Formats: sequence, structure tokens, C-alpha cells
Amino acid sequence: MIDRTQVLHVARLARLQLTDDEVGRMSTELSNILGHIEKLSALDLTDVEPTTHVVAVGSALRPDVVRESLPREVAFEQAPDIADDGFRVPSPQA
Repeated sequence: MIDRTQVLHVARLARLQLTDDEVGRMSTELSNILGHIEKLSALDLTDVEPTTHVVAVGSALRPDVVRESLPREVAFEQAPDIADDGFRVPSPQA
């Protein structure tokens, strides 16, 4: 069980100001969380592969396909300023 002193120590590290009611409630809640973690630690997970999602998730992106790009001349047709085969842009104001 996490006691009042430990809750106050964690609160100080997190720079939180807790009321007396909150300290009592946090003590109970943090103890419950650690109890759940202890239950998980007791499980035999030797044959369970690590996952990042509960269900299999495919890529949301389309496949990368090589194709012709826009010809440079067409891309530069309406560019206001070109330099060294690229678009020249104003430098940001500091």
C-alpha cells in the first residue's frame, strides 16, 4: 500500500499541490493501480508476442509506386523567383 508520505513525495516531484482529501484518494488509487500491475506480473507471457495494438492494424498509407514526376520546366513556369534549379523564397524574419 502506498502511504501518505509516498504520495506527498510524488506530488512534490510532479509539482502538484494536493488537498488532504486528494492525498487520501491518491493513496488508494495508486495502491489499486500497483495491485493490478502485480496481477499482470503473475501471468506467464513467455509465448506471447509483444504488440503495439490489440488487433492487427494495416498501413493506412497507399503503396509507394514509382511514377513520372512533374517536368521541371512546368513546375517553374509560374515561379516568381528561381535560383540554382529551385524555388527561391524569402528568408524568415527573426
